[in-house]
Amino acid sequence: MKRTLLIARREYAAYARTVGFWLSLLAFPMFAVLGGGLPILIKSTEPVSAVALIEEGPAATGLAASVREALQDEVDRRAGEARESAEKARVAADLSVDPAKANPMMASAGASTAAALDKTRVRLVPVPPEIVASVPGEAQDALLRRYLGDETPKAQRLDAVVFLTRVDGQPAARVWTAGTTNSRVESFVRNALRSANRRQVFESAGIDPAVVSATERFDPAVTAFSPRSISGGELSFRDRAPAFIGLAAGFILWSLIITGASILLNSVMEEKSNRILEVLLSSASATEILTGKVLGVALLTLTVMLAWGGIGSAALIAFAPERAVDIGQVLLHGGMLGYFGAYMVGGYLMYAVLFAAIGAFCETPRDAQTLMGPIMMVLVVPIIVMQMALQTPDAPVVKILSWIPFFTPFLMIARMPSDPPMIEIAGTMGGMFVTALFMVWAAGRAFRAGALSDIKLSWKSFAGAVRGGR
Repeated sequence: MKRTLLIARREYAAYARTVGFWLSLLAFPMFAVLGGGLPILIKSTEPVSAVALIEEGPAATGLAASVREALQDEVDRRAGEARESAEKARVAADLSVDPAKANPMMASAGASTAAALDKTRVRLVPVPPEIVASVPGEAQDALLRRYLGDETPKAQRLDAVVFLTRVDGQPAARVWTAGTTNSRVESFVRNALRSANRRQVFESAGIDPAVVSATERFDPAVTAFSPRSISGGELSFRDRAPAFIGLAAGFILWSLIITGASILLNSVMEEKSNRILEVLLSSASATEILTGKVLGVALLTLTVMLAWGGIGSAALIAFAPERAVDIGQVLLHGGMLGYFGAYMVGGYLMYAVLFAAIGAFCETPRDAQTLMGPIMMVLVVPIIVMQMALQTPDAPVVKILSWIPFFTPFLMIARMPSDPPMIEIAGTMGGMFVTALFMVWAAGRAFRAGALSDIKLSWKSFAGAVRGGR
């Protein structure tokens, strides 16, 4: 036991004392913040497209006005959404309850985000006289290319020119754009003409245009209720949070287990290539070495989890104290933290000993690719299914895959907020730990055989080591 603990301490210190470990530890929260904020940043900094509208012929009269009206409706809609976002930010910052408790930083962030989103990315500009006077054909196309190209000064350059017309009495358009991948203007014009056609059809049926406009601008107020909500009525953030927390917990668990197992694989592989493993085998048994390494990397994984949890908790308490309380209640409800720990132990044991056994046969990463490739492909499955579990945690596919031991830790923790039946919890957890014990036995034999031989890794050699232990 003493030798096992010494190996565990050595394994832990080998990584915990390096700057790279702490930098990689902080990388996950940083990328999580970037992943949430980057789409908003990109959307808020998108350039505004300068668009010129041209009605081709008398039949197209009124279409430009319809597009302008659609643009104004879009502006009004975005302004309403921005006001709603700002109001939610103020409520989350406790402004409406007690201004003394308000978090100015959070309120400012919410207001700035709302302001950034309160912008349409299409701006209508006057049509250059040259294009208005031109006749459709090669000369006009040359003008369009010049105004949409880089040779025109930026102040006069256009991002799109839209020719509005009617085909068989129905609105249509030709859209010239400066780029080949940005379809924003094309989508906007299509939606505007669809609305114009709908209005034309209604008006031809004798419906008042004012009624049509009022109908299109109607935005219903929809409030969701459920008997399972905390209040027994209207759904709130507290009611919706468990599903997202379960999904996040599944992803975090996946990251922790795979990271820990990969560290163990690289550690064993490096020590075998440097002949350090042979030195260790002269003073400790293969079982003691494997146990010590698994324990040391487990402590390393626990350090990562505590650090991530501490950073996340501090950020929530500082910027969203009410949300922190809600999330804390979700984590403590029904013993979710206990289940998280149990599934983490079972999942880590299964993958850690497997990766350690593979590392015992390898001296370079190329040697490990024989088995690691298929394993990593299988590990993509729970990532995909966990996203399905967010909306339908009781879907037959999700429930069936939850019973596969290698998927159990990730899928069951993602389903846990939906309160699955106890028979499923007990059954899947039992299957997971039975498989983990079998993996410990099989991987132990393979680790012993790989550490004491120079056999190149393959499915055949790995299976032979498990069967014969040599």
